[in-house]
Amino acid sequence: MKNLFKNTKVLITGAAGTIGKELIKQLLDFDIKEIKAIDNNEAALFFLNEEYRKEPRLNGFFCDIRDLDRLKYLCKDVDIILHTAAMKHVIISEISPLDAVKTNADGTSNVIQAALESDKVSRVIYTSSDKAVNPTNVMGTTKLLGERLMTSALNIKASKDIVFNSTRFGNVIGSKGSVCPIFYKQIQAGNKITITDERMTRFIMTIQEAARLVLEASLLAKGGEVFVTKMPVMRIMDLAKAMIEVVAPQFNRDPKDIEIEFIGSKPGEKLYEELMTDEETVRAYELDRMFMIKPSIPPIYETIDYEDYETLTNKEVNNAYVSSSEPYMSVEEIKAYIIDNKVIENLEL
Repeated sequence: MKNLFKNTKVLITGAAGTIGKELIKQLLDFDIKEIKAIDNNEAALFFLNEEYRKEPRLNGFFCDIRDLDRLKYLCKDVDIILHTAAMKHVIISEISPLDAVKTNADGTSNVIQAALESDKVSRVIYTSSDKAVNPTNVMGTTKLLGERLMTSALNIKASKDIVFNSTRFGNVIGSKGSVCPIFYKQIQAGNKITITDERMTRFIMTIQEAARLVLEASLLAKGGEVFVTKMPVMRIMDLAKAMIEVVAPQFNRDPKDIEIEFIGSKPGEKLYEELMTDEETVRAYELDRMFMIKPSIPPIYETIDYEDYETLTNKEVNNAYVSSSEPYMSVEEIKAYIIDNKVIENLEL
């Protein structure tokens, strides 16, 4: 993997976000030439630049992916684009659906166009979401469109040798806006833990695992694929119980005094999450750490030999990858997961 990024210039969109910052951290361990970190959050970008002010390989730029001209200018001399910028919250996207389209769909289209007009870009990796699978909300629908745009970009690149592909994430535990920071603050305040439904299950991954998926997909991608990492499943109720047992003593609270309240599902929220559909299994390969899903419609202008993946695996994919069908972790296993991965220490509050 280090050879892929050796002496390259990498542009990261949404660089001041959870995944963007972790990508920066991991990429700086490689012999990389430059990271262009772009974000439209001025304050977060300022603190990112401050954190790495002694690192000459990192340069932060204010840029909104809706601004095509600015994006094209910044992409002119880069080799690889890691596209993480997005509106990611379901409710906010429902309230502001046109903005979700402008950011998640039009913004992704801009990234593709900027890459195509660059003289150097060779790879573009898009970070999608489990919400993109059989979407029930605006956010998921826009992320699905982003995946389709990435795959179809192979048909508009003409003679340019660019690899476009996508990665699908589960829930990144501890990230800003996820349930763990919410639970933490509720426990800290001595309030009830609020859960929408006791049956709710979710795929969970750490920030480090999410970033690693992006980098591994960059190495394996031939063009048009969707990569899905394998990850554990938790019931949100069990996650809440584990958080109570781990966090309450930190504030001199008895875990038994923290109650759990069920408040009902939010609009557009699923009881379970899907990372791969039944239809996609016929196009999927199971690798050691992830699944690879081939495009449903092959590229028009070139032939990509996806059969090379057969040399990496002999496993058939027969079932959809759905959180409600996977074995879920016990409360004790979740506690160990939280402690071993230093989730509390790395919470984005």
